[in-house]
Formats: sequence, structure tokens, C-alpha cells
Amino acid sequence: MANDNFTRELKKEIIKKGLGNACCKTAALSAFLRTTGSIVRNGSAIGFEFVSESENVAEFFIGLLEDLFGAELKIVQAVTDNRNGRNRLVFQCLSEESPYILSELGIISRAGDDILLNFGIDKYLIENDCCRRAFIKGAFLGSGSCTVPRLNDARSGYHLEIVFTNKTLADEFLILLEEYEILAKCIDRKGGRVVYLKSRESISDFLYFLGAESSCEKLDELADRKDEKNRINRVANCLQKNYDKTALASVNQVRAIELISESIGLQELEPALQETAKARIGDKEASLRELALRLNISKSCLNHRLRKLLKIAEEIKGGS
Repeated sequence: MANDNFTRELKKEIIKKGLGNACCKTAALSAFLRTTGSIVRNGSAIGFEFVSESENVAEFFIGLLEDLFGAELKIVQAVTDNRNGRNRLVFQCLSEESPYILSELGIISRAGDDILLNFGIDKYLIENDCCRRAFIKGAFLGSGSCTVPRLNDARSGYHLEIVFTNKTLADEFLILLEEYEILAKCIDRKGGRVVYLKSRESISDFLYFLGAESSCEKLDELADRKDEKNRINRVANCLQKNYDKTALASVNQVRAIELISESIGLQELEPALQETAKARIGDKEASLRELALRLNISKSCLNHRLRKLLKIAEEIKGGS
């Protein structure tokens, strides 16, 4: 499954589950705008806009804005991303109600006539467990993505991330995840802060936490297929190594017998060694098991005879 498709289907599943109460919708909307939105000004007017490549995600949060605040948004830009061919839509809300909406979402606060940007998570928005979960969902829907390994690419792996625009928000989000025993890590990237998970187990736990059971099952199914492919490759590599070792041993045995034949003649060997030498020369690619069956002896007995032939060849080399 292509990674863009996996992320898209995962977000669709989260959206399909919906959000219950108004408090949960508010928390999710706040997280969404904190991860994918920005404050805009037009003269004295202040508002916000957000960017989305997914019409499904955009429609969901536009619906929340209308439901909670009666806000109307307009598309102010639509461009095609040359890297993936998808449309990037920029939605804007710039009205008298915009500052009130931003304040209710914990994104700004007022100090007299001044408007201050809040960098951390508004604790009031995540007082309840359901709201904390909704906030995490909103953040993932805003700037989250999930990469899964490709079956035929050994270098690809598991990676889930959520991108934040400031360190304070990202660090507080890490603490929020820890409350649910989701131990993520954080790195700086291009002026932003990325919270990420790298193991299949931690990503699987996160998907279940989001309520995305179907996506989690797809992830587990993919992991099982990947593990089986790796097991088959390991067995094949092991068999190849054993074959290579057997082939090399056969070559050394044949060379030793040819040296004995050219130097002293096979007729000078004792009957058992003569028989073994002729059998090996007669079928250079036969396995030890096949040779032992033809000579009606055990593999250990055959190995003993071949070692004696190799020793005789070494003595001939040493004496020449």
C-alpha cells in the first residue's frame, strides 16, 4: 500500500468515527489550527487561515467551525503541488468573529487592546479525557502522516509523525502522549518541531488510541507479510550459503584427486580411497549424501575418506 494512501485512509477512518461533545470538537479544532493554520491580518482585522491537501479533512473542520461558531470560510488559494500532483487549498476566515474564535480555541488571548499568541496548549481545552484524546486526533489530522514499509524495499520502515510550528507546543504534546503511555520522540526540522514514532508496536498502539482499528489491522497484516518475506529471504540466503560452501568443498576435493591422479596415480591408493576418488570425479556436483548412498557408506565415513584424500594431496604439494 502506498504511504500517501495509507495516511489518507487512516484520516478518513478517524473522521468517520466523529467527535462527540462540543468540548471535544473545540479541542480537536484547536489542535488542527495549531498544526496547519496561521494568523492573518488585513489592516486592523485579524483572522486565520489553514492549508489542506485533503478535501475530506478540510470539509470536516470547516463543518466544525460552522457548527461551533457559525463561521464561514472561503478558499483564497488553490495550487498544485509539483511533487505529488495534489491540490493545496488555502481556506481563510477573516471576520469580526475571528478573534473571538481564536480566543475560544486557546490560540490567542487579549491583554487590553493587545492580542497575544499562546504558544502552549490551553489547559482549559483538555481538562477532560475525551478532550485530550480529541486534541491528539485533531493534531494528527492537521499535520500527521504515517509511513509503512514497502514489501520490496528493505530500507523502508515504519514512521509516524506530527509536525508543529513551535517547540513549546510540541513538548507539551509529548507530555500529553505520555499520559497514555505513548512514548514519542521529538526532533527539529526546517524551523519546525516534529513529534514521531518509529516502531511498529508504538504506531499500532497509537492507531488503536485514535480508534482506527481498521488501519491498525492493515498495519498488522502488512507487518506479518513483511516478516514472512524476511523469513523466506533468510532461509534462501542460508540455503545459498550452504550451497556455496558445499560447492567450494567439492571443487577442493576434485582438485586434490586430480593432483593425486597426475602425481602418483589413483591405482596407488587403497581400494576404499580409490572407490571414493572415482565416485567424486565421476559426479563433481553430487552432494555428500548422494555420494554416500552410491558408495553404500555413511556420510561420516565418506567425510573421513575425503579428508584422507585431501591430506594425501597436501603431502604431495609439500614434497614437490
